[in-house]
Amino acid sequence: MNDRTVLHVKGRILVGPEDVRDELWVVDGRISYDRPVAARDIRTVSGWALPGLVDAHCHVGLGAHGPVDQDVAEKQALADREAGTLLIRDAGSPSDTRWVDDREDLPKIIRAGRHIARTRRYIRNYAWEIEPEDLVAYVAQEARRGDGWVKLVGDWIDREVGDLAPSWPRDAVEAAIAEAHRLGARVTAHCFAENSLTDLVESGIDCVEHATGLTEDLIPLFVSRGVAIVPTLVNIATFPKLADGGESKFPRWSAHMRRLHERRYDTVRNAYDAGIPVYVGTDAGGTLPHGLVAAEVAELVTAGIPPLEALSATTWGARKWLGRPGLEEGAAADLVVYEQDPRTDVRVLANPLRVVLNGRVVQ
Repeated sequence: MNDRTVLHVKGRILVGPEDVRDELWVVDGRISYDRPVAARDIRTVSGWALPGLVDAHCHVGLGAHGPVDQDVAEKQALADREAGTLLIRDAGSPSDTRWVDDREDLPKIIRAGRHIARTRRYIRNYAWEIEPEDLVAYVAQEARRGDGWVKLVGDWIDREVGDLAPSWPRDAVEAAIAEAHRLGARVTAHCFAENSLTDLVESGIDCVEHATGLTEDLIPLFVSRGVAIVPTLVNIATFPKLADGGESKFPRWSAHMRRLHERRYDTVRNAYDAGIPVYVGTDAGGTLPHGLVAAEVAELVTAGIPPLEALSATTWGARKWLGRPGLEEGAAADLVVYEQDPRTDVRVLANPLRVVLNGRVVQ
């Protein structure tokens, strides 16, 4: 497909959950709903078309031991692309992935800078590890480096306590989130436990990653403040293995992780039922492989979220939340085509028929 080829996508174009059209055209990499005049070199793709999928918690450039080389990061991004993920919110990475922006064949990335964690309270080589008095300065630094997001590590195991514990005192969190908002950035935080959530939400945080500690008494607070969650259920599935590994040294932490895992579906369903926005994120990178977006959507359905809403959490709704267009007139042609209707069975997402990125059929 050369630069002059016009792409004709026909079948069912899912512009929105209820906005279904018969065809679209891609001219010069952009979407049009008007047939181009005098188009000659036309390639046709047929099927059910969705906006490029969104993975709202994904770490390009991160491996099990920290930052990875560019060739490894490229393979990570390609694995996501092959799964239909064409927009990534990179929720913390120690690697500089700005080079991806120059690649027309790789997913678009919205960066949150590097994780910000408490000293010796997170995975080694992942985060800036600092003390509370430096939190505002580091948040400001990452707000300027990122693409409108900052990522905090809200809790982690405290070895003296032997269990999960909040990373930051309330006053430090309030000042840091206020500074991020002053600079035009939203703030999200890694949180597994229950006792880190109140301070973060009342301090103005915009999103919580994992949110396994979201209990029924905390739900009204999230609703009233409009705080979204990204459950990363494909990652929470690893909790029993993690608990087994820490049993002998941290039995209290291990038991806690098992409880969080056991109630994970109830946690997500209760959040959704109460009106908390829920979005798809896989936590790929680190120890999880890339390309798990379809599995995460299926997990949301297993948790009790209606299939159409789970689909929106990786398409229309997720793009609106992140401020990026979908299948709109004039938007960059980033879309995925399937053989069957993904609204009726989200498992269809696991088998893209065609992936179109910046107007080019890349697979």
